[in-house]
Order: sequence, then structure tokens, then C-alpha cells
Amino acid sequence: MKEKSRIRRVRLKNSGIHHWTLFGIVSSEPDYRLSLALNRKLEISLKSSSPQIIHDDKDAEMSFSKFSSSSGPGKMNCNLVSNRSGKSLLVRKMKSIDYFLLIHESLEEKESDLLLKSLRETECITAALKIEAGTLKGKDLKNIIHQI
Repeated sequence: MKEKSRIRRVRLKNSGIHHWTLFGIVSSEPDYRLSLALNRKLEISLKSSSPQIIHDDKDAEMSFSKFSSSSGPGKMNCNLVSNRSGKSLLVRKMKSIDYFLLIHESLEEKESDLLLKSLRETECITAALKIEAGTLKGKDLKNIIHQI
């Protein structure tokens, strides 16, 4: 009689590799002024693009302003997204953050530290912080990373 083969379960550890880097920015400036300041300071080309549209639990539509950089060889591909739409927040957990800067590549620690330092030196930015991947979960992660 033939013996049945057993199915083995193998658990893979999360490698922790993400293909994006996310920064939170606190600024009282309007989005267009912040994008101009970031363009000058970081030597990127953020331009206004179609807003980020999100539907809440009650199916109400919320619109968050978005600026995108042009992707080209040697250029940083990124998005600047507002965390506020009227009284609504894109990420409710982060009430004090006004904008998110999403870099569409994983930066090494040294590169992200230099970028964070440049953000903090920008005169219209009150505060800037790097948001670690494990901090955002579920709906918040979907709103920022997957839909942008």
C-alpha cells in the first residue's frame, strides 16, 4: 500500500524590505508653496496632479491634494500628499502630520537620514519625521501606499 505524502508548512519570515520610504511633514504652508520649497531644496520637480480620492465608511468622498515628481533617469520619483481634506484625515492615527512625502524606492539608512535632514532644514517645514513601515497598518497603509 502506498503511503500518503505529508504536507509540510513552512513559515517565511518577513524580510522587512519595502519598495518605498515615507516621511511625515508638519507645515502651516499651503500645498503649492510647500511643493515649491521642496523642489528648490531637494532639486526635484513636484507638480500638481489629480487629487487622491478616498471613500470613507459612509461612502462620502474625500479629496486630498497630491503633487507628483516626474520620473526620469537619476531623478527621485515621489509624491507629496495632504493628510487633510476639510475636517477629514487621510491617516486618522497621525493627526499632527499635515503632509506625507512618499519616495517610490527604498532608501538606504544614510540616504534617508540625509533626506530627513534636508526636510528639517527647509524653512517652511516645522517638523519632519520618517515613518517606519510597521507603524501603518490596514486601511491607513492602503490609503497612502497602494492608492498613490
